[in-house]
Amino acid sequence: MQKIQWPRAARRPHFALVHCLLAAGAAVALGQTPVQMNVDQVQVDLSAQTGPFTPVYRWFGYDESNYTTTTNGKALLGKLEALSPEPVYIRAHFLLASGDGKPELKWSSSNVYSEDAKGNPVYDWTILDGIFDAYAAAHVRPMVELGFMPKTLSTHPDPYHIPWPTKPGEVEGWSFPPKDYARWGELVFRVAQHMAARYGMAEVSTWYWEVWNEPDIFYWHGTEEEYFKLYDYAAAGVKRAIPTARVGGPATTGPIPGSRSAQFLEAFLKHCASGKSSAGGGRVPLDFVSFHVKGKPTVVDGQVQMGLGRELENAETGFAIVRKSAFARLPVILSEADPEGCAACSAQQHPETAYRNGTLYPTYTAAAMKGLLDLAARNHVNLIGFLTWAFEFENQPYFAGFRTLSTNGIDKAELNFFRMAGMLDSERVAATSSGAVPVESIVDAGVRAQPDVDVLATRGSAGAAVMLWNYHDDEAARTDADAQVTIRGIAPAVKNVLVERFVIDDDHSNALTVWERMGAPQQPTSEQIAKLKSAGRLELAESPEWLHPANGQLRLDVHLQPRSIALLRLTWRAH
Repeated sequence: MQKIQWPRAARRPHFALVHCLLAAGAAVALGQTPVQMNVDQVQVDLSAQTGPFTPVYRWFGYDESNYTTTTNGKALLGKLEALSPEPVYIRAHFLLASGDGKPELKWSSSNVYSEDAKGNPVYDWTILDGIFDAYAAAHVRPMVELGFMPKTLSTHPDPYHIPWPTKPGEVEGWSFPPKDYARWGELVFRVAQHMAARYGMAEVSTWYWEVWNEPDIFYWHGTEEEYFKLYDYAAAGVKRAIPTARVGGPATTGPIPGSRSAQFLEAFLKHCASGKSSAGGGRVPLDFVSFHVKGKPTVVDGQVQMGLGRELENAETGFAIVRKSAFARLPVILSEADPEGCAACSAQQHPETAYRNGTLYPTYTAAAMKGLLDLAARNHVNLIGFLTWAFEFENQPYFAGFRTLSTNGIDKAELNFFRMAGMLDSERVAATSSGAVPVESIVDAGVRAQPDVDVLATRGSAGAAVMLWNYHDDEAARTDADAQVTIRGIAPAVKNVLVERFVIDDDHSNALTVWERMGAPQQPTSEQIAKLKSAGRLELAESPEWLHPANGQLRLDVHLQPRSIALLRLTWRAH
């Protein structure tokens, strides 16, 4: 077998888009500004480091693993790799499912495992290699989701796949336990062994291997104990092929106190702590804990009302379960963290998801990221990632309202949030805003009374980044915000600071508004496509400016439209 080297990413500059400058918004100004009652006071102290900033944003996933190898899928993988200085991880469903490799909504397949007429295992790596080779070419790393059950291994093989949407009571064969757990374990071993041979042991040791998806709901038609057995055999198979592999789970749905998902997560962690693996006895391998967190949007008076509080409640409940377990120090990955639970449900059929095309989505994600970080710190758990379950869909209308990062190759505003997040530096610093809604209030009641005008700030060796947002759960809320940002703690030797302001709002970094002004064409011309692609890039609000700190501080005035984000990037020279 040919051994393919997983290439190291040639790190490109994050800001190849600096030439896209538009004069708009309020100016960033130096000097004393009279304080007004309606101005939010934002205080950033670069000298007060609060700990490392973990790049929790660099995780993405999608149901349709076969979209990985499409032209648009490959292009989007490249954009995801380019947004962060740290490796980006990708998770996908249906990697082990039987089929011809043709994707549908909420369906994919690799046909990696089948059996001959005598019942002997047959392994075909063609489709799976295509998916993982595309990851390698894009320099992203897999979070390998070990699922779902091949048809010839399923205890309930027919019907194996029912096109989406399924009807209540319908079940699919890929969601059932294996008829032979030893063969399941051998399949996982062969997959891991193949990946190690193809990409190298050092590379695959950097991946994360997660067993199944949401076994507490319809993705698993077995008992808890049967899932634990599935996990044991899968973990043993991965570790047999790659002793240094990072294996985890259980990828359960969003826990709330007393729910089945919370009980499932607790029971799984107790099983792993028991030291009694059903795959030969002894220790149950567990290198990270994963579960999901989801919001709950609704429609109120014809307008979307987001449910950020539900997502953060899920996180707080799950973090508390981990903290009380034997695995409190393990990395935690929220392997799906989203405003709701169905990426393949379009806004036409589900009006509560109409937030997805515009700026409500990225501002929600900004507020969610800070809330998740704050809750993880409060619960003393090691959160390393929140994974956005959004990618792209083929052969769908432009801006159809699916939960995606790109529509027919046009980047959406949500993708620009992650480009902003990629500018955040390695050390988090103290930052407060008088307009912030406390995280405990969001958990209890969401962001329903006043907007959440909040801040997250970081610094590095030669610069800093300050992210600001104006978020409200209610789409109907139209409150602008003015923030006076005071940045202290700039070293005395620094005499000049280059300030750049990147913005996501109705007028910047937002292809939707440009498309709507075109008349919402579903067959745009080549000229229109070029304009839409340009509008989908992350934009500066005005030209960069060199400013001069006074007594180690700058004071900047920033205007935020409703549902908008600003990223102030500071770069300095010491003399």
